[in-house]
Amino acid sequence: MLKLKFRKLHPTMVKNGIDAIIIDYLFQEAVISDEELRTLQRCKDDPQQRCRDLLALLHTSGNPQAFVQLYAAIKKEPHLQWLTERIDNFTDQSVIDLLQQRYISEPTGGLVFKSNKTG
Repeated sequence: MLKLKFRKLHPTMVKNGIDAIIIDYLFQEAVISDEELRTLQRCKDDPQQRCRDLLALLHTSGNPQAFVQLYAAIKKEPHLQWLTERIDNFTDQSVIDLLQQRYISEPTGGLVFKSNKTG
């Protein structure tokens, strides 16, 4: 569920950038590798791009703890309390509603991406 919440908040997070302390925490917790850390550090003059790159990295990582650790890192920072509140305001039901808008249930019980394209 956290992954979906972060996906929904992606534009807000990118707009505000990401602090280096968040990236350092994710490295400390072995969510990102030393190579990924160095790559993200190259964007130090562009916090929005660094945030975009970090979120893309986490979404593709396959690490089941990636967004739990990202949330933990954000929660530790008092100046990011507003973001913690935004994340917490997404109830499980609101995320389920979001999923139902994007996916349709098949008779098999599987979920299929509902394309907005016609023809």
